[in-house]
Amino acid sequence: MPDDAAAARAAAEEQSAFSHPPVAPDATAAYGDHPDQVVDFYAPRAETGRGGPAAVAPLVVVLHGGAWRAPYDRRHVTPFADYLARRGYAVANVEYRRGGEGAAGAAPVAGRWPETFDDVAAALDALPALAGRVIPQADPRRTVLTGHSAGGHLALWAAARHVLPADAPWRTDGPAELRGVVALAPIADLTVADKLDVCGGAVRQLIGQQAEFDDRRPYADPALLLPTGIATTLVQGRADLDVPQAVAESYAEAAAKAGEVVGLTLLEDVGHFPLIDPAADACAVVAEEIAQLAW
Repeated sequence: MPDDAAAARAAAEEQSAFSHPPVAPDATAAYGDHPDQVVDFYAPRAETGRGGPAAVAPLVVVLHGGAWRAPYDRRHVTPFADYLARRGYAVANVEYRRGGEGAAGAAPVAGRWPETFDDVAAALDALPALAGRVIPQADPRRTVLTGHSAGGHLALWAAARHVLPADAPWRTDGPAELRGVVALAPIADLTVADKLDVCGGAVRQLIGQQAEFDDRRPYADPALLLPTGIATTLVQGRADLDVPQAVAESYAEAAAKAGEVVGLTLLEDVGHFPLIDPAADACAVVAEEIAQLAW
């Protein structure tokens, strides 16, 4: 159990991250018929810090977190999306189907199988055309995929679709055209996250209990989908109480065993939410990690 000081700091970080008002997108486009199958687009702003707005800008695709649970939608990362747009990026903030309501008095269920994965795959497949139509400044050839927490899991998974089992419905013939992935406090290893009871049993709710868990892990666990051949960096707060650094470290170790080097940036005295909080120094670190891949 965290001590009182650690818990208080984590609560303050969460409050700061959620204190920013939502930022309306410049445009929204659907990639399917369900109300959650939409993408919000943010055009690159003038304040790029790189000599003015670029005629063509890298595209950053954001997958939000929230333990794959319905109450946490894309709105809570709109300030982060706007922050990236103000740094000169075109930004696509993806919504996807999450878990439904739990039993009376219980917490909402995490994720839907297979709909959560269906949606992320469909969104990524549709994005180049959608972005080209909605945000003409976006350059899909310079796409960086980022995601926070459960969204970090989905980002790593989406970048690994070409190494899914042959019978996976989401498998692609080759790697996605990505400059790279920057996964923020990702639920990157489902076995380790399950053992640590990350987000109150969310992993089991996402892919099922024991028999289903074992059967579905090869289709859902980024730690089993290696190597990807895609540049990947994990950014992780050492003081994260929600998704402990052991989860990211386990993924990085699995990548190394598979012959792939994955960057792991560990931030001292940083918890879970500063990574997506425009008011936090950690968010600037995240933006720089994205820049290393995008520009």
